[in-house]
Amino acid sequence: MENIAIVGGGLVGSLLSIYLAKRGLDVSVYEKRADARFEKQEGGRSINLALSNRGWKALERVGVADQIRDKAIPMKGRMIHSVDGALAFQPYGKEGEAIYSVSRGGLNNILDNYAMALPNVEYFYDTKCNEVNVKSGEVYFENVKSGESFSIQPDIVFGADGAFSKVRAAMQKRKRFNYQQDFLDHAYKELSIPAGPNGTWQIEKNALHIWPRRSFMLIALPNLDGSFTCTLFLAFEGEDSFENLQTPQEVMAFFKEEFPDALELMPTLIDDFFKNPTDALVTIRCAPWTYQDRFILIGDASHAIVPFYGQGMNSGFEDCRVLDEIMDQFSEGTTIDWASVCKEYNQLRKADGDAIADLALHNFIEMRDSVADDLFLLRKKIEKHIQKKYPNKFTPAYGLVTFTENMRYSEAQRRGNIQNALFEELMQTEDIAAKWESGDLEDVLEEMVAKYQKLIEI
Repeated sequence: MENIAIVGGGLVGSLLSIYLAKRGLDVSVYEKRADARFEKQEGGRSINLALSNRGWKALERVGVADQIRDKAIPMKGRMIHSVDGALAFQPYGKEGEAIYSVSRGGLNNILDNYAMALPNVEYFYDTKCNEVNVKSGEVYFENVKSGESFSIQPDIVFGADGAFSKVRAAMQKRKRFNYQQDFLDHAYKELSIPAGPNGTWQIEKNALHIWPRRSFMLIALPNLDGSFTCTLFLAFEGEDSFENLQTPQEVMAFFKEEFPDALELMPTLIDDFFKNPTDALVTIRCAPWTYQDRFILIGDASHAIVPFYGQGMNSGFEDCRVLDEIMDQFSEGTTIDWASVCKEYNQLRKADGDAIADLALHNFIEMRDSVADDLFLLRKKIEKHIQKKYPNKFTPAYGLVTFTENMRYSEAQRRGNIQNALFEELMQTEDIAAKWESGDLEDVLEEMVAKYQKLIEI
């Protein structure tokens, strides 16, 4: 029986521990944060999470999904807020399809408790990873409360320790390890809309709310207690930026001008704004995700992405599921052919990590700019019409990423690129809005779907 160490007990690390433990492996999880069951966690640093099909499938595979369903709020589409207060609802997918708002802390607690109930999982909280020696296989830790230092030398080490992973940092020092880090010019800050009387939601509960303002935006996701977790995405520097919001008066003036309907619902805006940190948004790409068949990166440690497709957690959970399926191929009982597992894992997941990173960056532009654009809205109407008329031949790119379970991100991206090229040509049609309203586009759309079918089969 091999001994597995997971550095990082966040969402992905906790789910991974469950997968590995159910294979009969001994698993130790080392996590810097305190045990949330006994100590309140610091707020203001996490964006609310959207759980979609890929994440649900990974949770279902180990039997933990049912514990989460009654704590998740379905969001059936985007609710767009204009400056004048006008609302426009844009459904995400087909009837019955939704993404789900979940509490990061609540979800992590469920996974932690489920994992710790397994006999072969042990958690070490308040334990910071200081160094990793990939040559000797040793990992060095420090208890942040007692100051005690110790080291371990497990059979396999998983780096599930986030975008600034210590495990990956050690791997980066080896030859032929590729690494790329890109920060957005935009930052984010967490804000809040409190619950209304008797725990009611003051705006539509079953929607992801967006206040798009071209170069920046505000979003809000519902919580079970009637509140909404809001996130302001704004440039670090420039005309509209955090740099220019240094006083309560400047913040109030900015919100009165850009988000007046939200401001009416945010009595703690000033306290939230100056108490919560302004954090950066980074995309991480690296290769390979394994070293010497002993060190394995997973989740943000291997492919940190910006949050604008709602796939950061979902892609990390999918890493766990795909890795488990690979282990099915190369295992006999609790004996695992780690060399074959690592080779297949790198081959399958690296391309998909890069694909969802690209998709997430592109979706930022869509969310802040395009959702309020007339031509974009017309395209979305046409997409839904085509999907309804040709359900077995066409699914919009968003649906391929969010509402499928088995399609690889790289394939969804490829099909999305084909769709974009076809729609770019279609939207150049003279008087397209009038022709759409009159129904004169049906023959053109039929030809486009036929062309799409041929292109995706190449």
